[in-house]
Amino acid sequence: MGVRMGGGKRKERKSTDQKPKIKLVEEIREILPINESFDITERNLTIGGKEAYLYFTVGFVKDHQLQLVITDFQNISTSDMKNMATAGDFIKRKIPTVELTEVYTPKMAVINILSGKTALIIEGYNSIIVMDLRSYPQRGIEEPDKERTLRGSRDGFVETMVTNTAMIRRRIRDPKLVFLMMNVGKSSRTDVCLGYIKDLADEAVVKELIGKIQGIKIDTLTVGDQSLVEALDKRHWLNPFPKIRYTERPDVVAAHLTEGSFVILVDNSPTAIILPTGFFDFMQDADDYYFPVITGTFLRLVRNITVLVSIFITPIYLLADRGILAFPSSWGFLMPQESYPIPLFWQFLILEIAVDGLKLASLNTPSSLGTSLSVIGALLLGELSINAGWFIPQTILLMAIVALAAFSQPSIELSYAFKFMRIFLLIGSALLGLWGFIGALAIEIVILARTKTLTKTSYLYPLIPFNRKKLMRLLFRTRK
Repeated sequence: MGVRMGGGKRKERKSTDQKPKIKLVEEIREILPINESFDITERNLTIGGKEAYLYFTVGFVKDHQLQLVITDFQNISTSDMKNMATAGDFIKRKIPTVELTEVYTPKMAVINILSGKTALIIEGYNSIIVMDLRSYPQRGIEEPDKERTLRGSRDGFVETMVTNTAMIRRRIRDPKLVFLMMNVGKSSRTDVCLGYIKDLADEAVVKELIGKIQGIKIDTLTVGDQSLVEALDKRHWLNPFPKIRYTERPDVVAAHLTEGSFVILVDNSPTAIILPTGFFDFMQDADDYYFPVITGTFLRLVRNITVLVSIFITPIYLLADRGILAFPSSWGFLMPQESYPIPLFWQFLILEIAVDGLKLASLNTPSSLGTSLSVIGALLLGELSINAGWFIPQTILLMAIVALAAFSQPSIELSYAFKFMRIFLLIGSALLGLWGFIGALAIEIVILARTKTLTKTSYLYPLIPFNRKKLMRLLFRTRK
């Protein structure tokens, strides 16, 4: 006996026109748009001589499993039903599915139905049986594009939370690993999961995070997990430094959990949120730990040096061009050899915007046209722009170095924080010369020092407060 999803809709509508004997059914029909929305289905059954109703959402339910369940229900005799006085008795004896819950209000049943579960109402029972027969559509767990590694695992998070928690659990087989499920959003009722390891995570912080997540007053969380982060931290929204780390790699999440950190998973998002996260945590990468100590240390040093160079290279070059800073005579070839109509400050500022414009264009360009966009970008920011007098070769070269340096560390948010630091230093250098550079740098250091993580710890820990052993582990690849 099959379960008709689309063709059986007319039959389901007829059944809703009849006044049911069960009050719970009337209440659910008042909430669910059964006669209006094609994917919300009601199925009327007779189980052991009693009226029963099944509710499920088309597209979420596993057809074959629901078919087997219905077949089992229709094999129940009247005498068997007389021996099952409550829904709890029925669950114990007659439902073979693994995950079952019992709810007592139509509102809770509707929330479960819309999240993909199947609700069963039987005449004479004062509760509703909820069965998990879901099968969410999902893509493969291939390696994320932004966080590829030379060695190591090749799996990545997907948009289905159960799959994501399973990939973490596969790496941490510790009974103290806890995944606490909550709902956020009045309309979306989005599943939000807080993961941590008991005894490693601070219990006070656990209670604080649970309270913050449960206290979020937001209508919907369908666009992205950034809305959740902004709701958790409403302070200093102008501060560009990221307070959390995003990752799509389960091995990175597992490593942070074993160090006492927390992870937040949002349903429909392939990105995990790791917190608390300080400045130095962003300078680590999975590749550092998939290679020997000396190789991992070298990769980390290259990354750190590249980041520092990307912040200071254009402001320092501007000061050198104005004669405020002096390069060694052997470096004279780096300085402009000809006059230029557009000041260096404006050249750097225009290129900063142009590079981001090309990034946005590449994101919205079909893959078949990607090569054409690369050619156009190379022409616009290459020989043609130099010949037209817009830029000089040195500024093109320096901004190319800056653009490449942005990809040397995995956090997009931190790369934009470095961009804002660099632009602020450029503005200070252009307005007040060396003192402007020093003043802008001092302001940025003060902002960094005053920044707190989401758990109100120092953003610059273990530098402030100083912890030498911890700092060495973050700056250099050491043995665990």
